[in-house]
Amino acid sequence: MKELERLAGQQDFWTDSTRAQRFLRERAQIKEVVDDIEELSRELEDTEVLFELSSEVGDEETAREVQARISELERRIGELEFKRILGNPDDEKNAIVSINAGAGGTEAQDWAEMLLRMYLRYAERKGYEVEMLDYQPGEEAGIKSATFLVKGPYAYGYLKSESGVHRLVRISPFDANRRRHTSFASVFVSPEIDEDIKVEIDEKDLRIDTFRASGKGGQHVNKTDSAVRITHIPTGIVVSCQNERSQHQNRAVAMKILRARLYELEKQKQREKLEELYSTKKEIGWGNQIRSYVLHPYKMVKDHRTGFETGNVEAVLDGEIDEFIKSYLLYKADEEKKDEGRVEGSEVEVT
Repeated sequence: MKELERLAGQQDFWTDSTRAQRFLRERAQIKEVVDDIEELSRELEDTEVLFELSSEVGDEETAREVQARISELERRIGELEFKRILGNPDDEKNAIVSINAGAGGTEAQDWAEMLLRMYLRYAERKGYEVEMLDYQPGEEAGIKSATFLVKGPYAYGYLKSESGVHRLVRISPFDANRRRHTSFASVFVSPEIDEDIKVEIDEKDLRIDTFRASGKGGQHVNKTDSAVRITHIPTGIVVSCQNERSQHQNRAVAMKILRARLYELEKQKQREKLEELYSTKKEIGWGNQIRSYVLHPYKMVKDHRTGFETGNVEAVLDGEIDEFIKSYLLYKADEEKKDEGRVEGSEVEVT
């Protein structure tokens, strides 16, 4: 924090406004951690004094207060320790989240909308700001796809655990015979990359289509003829935006989403190369089922990567997914430690 404050005090600090804004965001995040540590240190000292006082006079009520303070300190220190896991440079960034309904028509589209609501409720609980970038409604119910930007500290660090295929098992509300159906929807999360990160995109590799926004308008999208869909031909990635009022603005936002997707795809390729090199098998990745939500014949949500599960499906679908995110991040950190051990014990040089 002192180094960032020193840089901020230099005369040419604001010459590059983008760089300056990035430094200020980083300083604010570090200051929050430093302030938390200093506050916890003061509270710990106060608790120690209170403990000594209660021990001297044998005051049971004060002793109970000391125990309550210790429990709260343990909880808050645990939260700080957990945040330490989010050490990847991208973790602190905003997140671009895309949800796509799988095969299955109305069933899958309804499930995709349920997931959208779950993440919007999660963002609301975390105090994050959400900007809807693209919203494609289904013919009868639900959504075909949606893309939205989640703005807030460590939004990507938390939400990256949600990338993958989500499976729903339930009695279909759209089936007159009340049969059980299984639906799938894909979630892809990428960090909102800084403008100074260059992702080379050849215009010849792009197919750009314009169409009329078919969303609900109002809170979701503006109903104009300016919606833009961009297909990156080499990778098959398709992104679209219909939230802005002009075709130029929608194209700019769609390109921003595409750069973020290509950036995340390149990182995923690098991870897969390392995994192949050290023969580690992980289920994490686009196209793999990561979590099941069962509403019938019993109620359970289970993460297939970590084994974490809960029977409170209603709470999960209402955005209470913190425990799933926490268990995944702890699992991921443990796996990375194992990988580091394999790297240190091998003779392979990785550049």
